Amino acid sequence: MIGPFLLGVVLLVLNGLFVAAEFALVSAKRHRIEEIAGGGGRVTRIAARAAVRGGRELSLMLAGAQLGITLCSLGLGMVAEPALEHVLEPLLGLLPESVQTLVAYALALAIVTFLHMVAGEMAPKSWALTHPERAALGLALPFRGFARAVRPVLAVLNSFTNALLRLFGVRPKDELAGTRTPHQLAMLVAESGRMGMLDRDEHDLLTRALRAQSQPVERMMVPLAQTASVPTDADAELVRRTAADRGELRLLVTSGVDVVGVVHVRDALITPDRRPAELAVPAPRIPRAATVPEAVTALQDARAQLGLVTGDDGDVLGVIRLPTLIGQLMTA
Repeated sequence: MIGPFLLGVVLLVLNGLFVAAEFALVSAKRHRIEEIAGGGGRVTRIAARAAVRGGRELSLMLAGAQLGITLCSLGLGMVAEPALEHVLEPLLGLLPESVQTLVAYALALAIVTFLHMVAGEMAPKSWALTHPERAALGLALPFRGFARAVRPVLAVLNSFTNALLRLFGVRPKDELAGTRTPHQLAMLVAESGRMGMLDRDEHDLLTRALRAQSQPVERMMVPLAQTASVPTDADAELVRRTAADRGELRLLVTSGVDVVGVVHVRDALITPDRRPAELAVPAPRIPRAATVPEAVTALQDARAQLGLVTGDDGDVLGVIRLPTLIGQLMTA
């Protein structure tokens, strides 16, 4: 009679491990696991790499966890409940014989359900949520081994699940998103400030910096009419004088309403016999709706200090300079 109870305990423990593995998969921070995978002892590194691979196959691994939980739950009901009912029934001798079996079954079901919920579900879930990286490392190797053993079954289950999701217009994902949107980060900062985890200055600085991340570059540009420029046929003296008057080293080279490029005053002074049309270099064009980080990336990729902000029709609306964008990010 001890055998069914021992098997029931084993199934309860396995159920808890599958639950912990499932929650560890979705709550462990990948960057922390990857840091561990790059250092530590040999076994720890192997476990960390297995956890990282599991995160990259999230849909399949979650299917494995659900399969394990389902099998353990069914096995627990088939083994532990009848054995416990058989033990409880003789203890209910004072009850009428017609209800002994019914009461014994109800008590056995209640006890097994209680143990299953507390020891097999809630406790391992809380542990995995409290120590997600530790749970992910501790369970990665055995869980990956189970998933590999039943991979054909999981592939079939996952295919049917994905087909059902697509039927309702849901696009399945194989791994969690590793980044946060500016809106999500702003919510985290606001909540941290409300709970007193950030002082006022830190909260204000982070809030302004996150706000700058979503600002369109159009709001920080200098309108084209206010930008220092010279015509394509200007001589070196005009370039020098314009640069001195406007306090700018880089000037737009214009031909009528068109912007040909950008000329540096140094180049005009070094080669005074050449006109701005020959010295001008193209400037990257940045849509007016581009954010500050996007504009910084565009200028850095072009190795340019100045960019042309364009409207929806492609016309140049104004100029944005890299130092202005960097300053906006640093002091927003």
